[in-house]
Amino acid sequence: MPAVAVGNPANVIVTTPAAGTTIVTEAPPALQSEFVLAQPAPNYVWVAGYWTWSSHQYEWTSGHWVIPPNPGAMWVCPRWEQQGNAYKFTEGYWN
Repeated sequence: MPAVAVGNPANVIVTTPAAGTTIVTEAPPALQSEFVLAQPAPNYVWVAGYWTWSSHQYEWTSGHWVIPPNPGAMWVCPRWEQQGNAYKFTEGYWN
C-alpha cells in the first residue's frame, strides 16, 4: 500500500497503513509522569504510557497493567525516533 501524506507543510504526517508507520515533523512532548497503581495480580505486567499521533496532534496513552499473551513474553515499548527533521513512531509489541 502506498504512503499517504496528510496535513499542512508545517506538520506533515506520512503513514504507511500496512506497516503501521507514522512520521511527523513535530517533536513529541516529554513523557508524562505516571502514578503506577498496585499490581492487580502477579501475572500482570506494567505497560508505561506513551505519546501517539491522532487527529493532527499528539495524544497521551496512559500506562496500565496487562496480562502478557504468553508466559515469558516481554513488552517492547513503543517509541519515537528522530530521522532527520522528522519523527517516526514504532508501535509497542510483545516479544
